[in-house]
Amino acid sequence: MRKTILLLIGILILGISYSQNLQKSSQSDYDPRIEVLLKKMTLEEKLGQLNQLSNPYMSTGTSASLETNKNYDQMVREGKIGSFLNVLGAEETKRLQKIAVEESRLGIPLIYGFDVVHGFKTIFPIPLGEAASFDREVMEKGARIAAIESAANGVHWTFAPMVDISRDPRWGRIMEGAGEDVFLGVEAATARVKGFQGNDLAADNTIAACAKHFAAYGAAYGGRDYNMADMSERMMREVYLPPFKAAVDAGVATLMSSFNTNGGVPASGDRWLQTDVLRGEWGFDGFVVSDWTSVTELIYHGIAENPKEAGYLGLNAGVDMDMMGSLYVDYGKKLIEEGRITEAQIDEMVRRVLHIKYKLGLFDNPYQYTNAEKQKQLTLHPDHLAASRDAAKRSIVLMKNKGNLLPLSKNIKKIAVIGPLAKDKDAPLGNWRGSADPNSAVSLFEGLQNAVGNNSELIFEEGARLTNNKQQAFFTQLEYNTSDRSGFKKAIAAAKKSDVVILAIGETAYMSGECRSYANIELKGLQLELLKEIKKTGKPVIVALFTGRPLVLTDAVDHADAILNCWLPGSEAGNAIADVIFGDYNPSGKLPASFPYHIGQIPVFYEELNTGRPYKNEPNGFSTKYRDIPNAPLFAFGYGMSYTNFEFSNLVISHKVLKMNESLTIKATLSNTGKYDGEEVVQLYIRDLVGKGVARPLLQLKGFEKVMVKKGESMVVSFTITPEDLAFFRLDKTWGPEAGAFEVFVGNASNNLPLKGKFELTE
Repeated sequence: MRKTILLLIGILILGISYSQNLQKSSQSDYDPRIEVLLKKMTLEEKLGQLNQLSNPYMSTGTSASLETNKNYDQMVREGKIGSFLNVLGAEETKRLQKIAVEESRLGIPLIYGFDVVHGFKTIFPIPLGEAASFDREVMEKGARIAAIESAANGVHWTFAPMVDISRDPRWGRIMEGAGEDVFLGVEAATARVKGFQGNDLAADNTIAACAKHFAAYGAAYGGRDYNMADMSERMMREVYLPPFKAAVDAGVATLMSSFNTNGGVPASGDRWLQTDVLRGEWGFDGFVVSDWTSVTELIYHGIAENPKEAGYLGLNAGVDMDMMGSLYVDYGKKLIEEGRITEAQIDEMVRRVLHIKYKLGLFDNPYQYTNAEKQKQLTLHPDHLAASRDAAKRSIVLMKNKGNLLPLSKNIKKIAVIGPLAKDKDAPLGNWRGSADPNSAVSLFEGLQNAVGNNSELIFEEGARLTNNKQQAFFTQLEYNTSDRSGFKKAIAAAKKSDVVILAIGETAYMSGECRSYANIELKGLQLELLKEIKKTGKPVIVALFTGRPLVLTDAVDHADAILNCWLPGSEAGNAIADVIFGDYNPSGKLPASFPYHIGQIPVFYEELNTGRPYKNEPNGFSTKYRDIPNAPLFAFGYGMSYTNFEFSNLVISHKVLKMNESLTIKATLSNTGKYDGEEVVQLYIRDLVGKGVARPLLQLKGFEKVMVKKGESMVVSFTITPEDLAFFRLDKTWGPEAGAFEVFVGNASNNLPLKGKFELTE
């Protein structure tokens, strides 16, 4: 008994010490006014700071209680709401802020959040498309402009960037992230956090970022949204956590807990994840917000039997703010009275929320985001639209170009523009399009017309509609057209009398995004059939592919002479695509996620481990392979063509032995041997040949540089590698590098790495 008591006392002391260390390490730069304010706050006011409610007319999920029937204004006066989401516009945000600041007892300002994922009014390519640019500056600038427009419209805080790694294109939310690769995901997370938050979070044109969804949300079983994930700690730390760590290192203000379970533990109730790792290991000093009712959903996961228990689990895990559940407000006091939660724990959470409000300058100038004149001046500014166009063209991936069909001349006599997406002004905006006006994008047809003027005749035919829905929105249940071929005849006739066909097919805006999981990710409806019929005319066919995810194009690729993967490219879609089609811009995008050969390959990604029976292309060999399809995807990670030709040569590794306290330089020569100036993404991959008890991937991206090389010229591209770049989760569960041999590969795709070298890492 005495041993038990001593053990319990020891655990308690360790717990207190750990909590104090967390507070000391992560709250050292907190504004001293926070402690003064905390002493004045009642428990009810503290719990109010942890409560976030939504504008009832703008929902992105179901409501777990009756928020829409409550008097929001009065709740603000009483200090029962710390944050709103989906409240927009300088006028309305100022009205509610005045109530909070001038009519509540302590005058604590509200913080307004909104899903600004790839633009506010000026829409940029979806994040997956933007990642295809392999251009850090493009990603940062897109977030910077989104922040400027959002701040001018009363938004303090965006629920972005989404930094979930995803290797399953059936999952609709793959569109919101940077794809399958860890290194690219880390670079994208860093760039986007910097873009949203700038150099000074208190400036009136920056907003707080939120890295989401913490964690492993992108690993949902079967690609089915909200579904369970289940992975080793090694997989978690090596693949799914690094982009979040990068966001924290970049100074991200907030994180969002995810909907899913991992290993049976829901993220919004996972103390190891939300407290031990995030705060204890990483020193994060911002706050964690739940996803929409994800704390309440602990009941449906089956780990809480009632709302009070769910509230306890969320608080105990370290989820600071409850989005749309009101559980902390409703049950926090009771949990403290029962001794299950301490007021000191609540104080710590409130400190974190107030810390971000202070950093945003809301206590010093609560109305700086409520300037109606700035709202008019900065929204859809011409410079913003120009940047959107630039980002879109840099994101386009040339996936096929038979016979160098592209670029086209602007003097072609007749161009048939066919397909259900050719004149669609809404699809290019993508899902999660901020506050964009529906049907506000430049359509493909409009962009082509702008480019050719009167030089060419454009002949439009839809061919076949993609869906039977007259309008589409966030909650629309889509119904696909699988029978109405009445437009085929006119489309075929248009193709026959043209010199070239541009066929716009793929996905509409709301075919990807949250709760847009599909088991079949081939072309929907009659699109493949339409492509085949148009190809039969014998005219050259250029496919302009609009998509929010990698698709299975195996049955389509042979029926197209050229394929441009345009993603969902944003406000300036048509103009950007025309820039590429007519050669005003030489495409330079690369795939941030593999395009499967067959859905049976999914999850499909390049960073695989070897097996005891590595793949051999032998008919009867017992190796890791499919009997009916290739192992390789149809289009590999990092792949993307250009109108010019590039060659790699002269790999130079600065020294063959790298010591633990040194770095080495890897250089390669890139030559443009083609007819056009062009940009190329030079990619550096590493292979750790022997892990000590832990198998290592066959390839890992460790660097990329996007460079412009004029035709006939060459340049040397340089990378620096440090031992930390070679670190992983070792057998003893520590993070670090191991001595041994490493191979180096340089090229322009994960399956095209002509340069190879080797070095040794030593103690």
